[in-house]
Amino acid sequence: MDDRADQQYSGPQGSSAYQRLLGEIRDGSLPPGARLRETELAERLGVSRTPVREAIRQLETDGLVTHVPRHGATVRTLDYAEVMELYEMRGVLEGTAARLAARAAAEVELDELIALNDRMAAVESGPEAAELNRLFHATLLDAAKNRFLARSIATLQKGLLILGPTTLADQNRAAEAAAEHAAVLEAMQQRDGEAAEQAMRAHIRASQRLRIGALRDSRDMAEDG
Repeated sequence: MDDRADQQYSGPQGSSAYQRLLGEIRDGSLPPGARLRETELAERLGVSRTPVREAIRQLETDGLVTHVPRHGATVRTLDYAEVMELYEMRGVLEGTAARLAARAAAEVELDELIALNDRMAAVESGPEAAELNRLFHATLLDAAKNRFLARSIATLQKGLLILGPTTLADQNRAAEAAAEHAAVLEAMQQRDGEAAEQAMRAHIRASQRLRIGALRDSRDMAEDG
């Protein structure tokens, strides 16, 4: 690859291609097993093949894309054990974040978390609930004030992207999640780190049960089809 190609990726085109492909994996437009053909993607994204190639390499580094014999670059498919392991680590890391935040969060941060969760409990739109949920967890992580933990969670979240759209698309689940958040917040307001961690772990386990059920249903449908 020549210097001009390197410059092309380091500029807006390369970053845009990566972010757009990442977004399509997140929203399910590029589901597990989808093939990533450079020429087709370059045409669809309106860029040359060089930034697309580099974006695919970055996604492979992230663990989101793998090379399948005779198929080339493909969005990874997680097996049952991997999904269980992801959620197990999510419970550990986000539980730790809740414990640290219970001790370190400023009052203004607690107020912001309460406001976000109140909004989440009131919304009727799945996508809006999902965005508020994302903001809630990100704000809680900021309140934990641990950069090394933040990096670990960011890495884990990329793995979760392979699972596709959030379970919060279901309005009932959004209300349940807001109630689970409220239990975390109550412990945080009392500055009870242990209770906050246990409440967050329970919240993650509830998400895990729904995710496993949805995956099982989708695979059963595929087998029946």
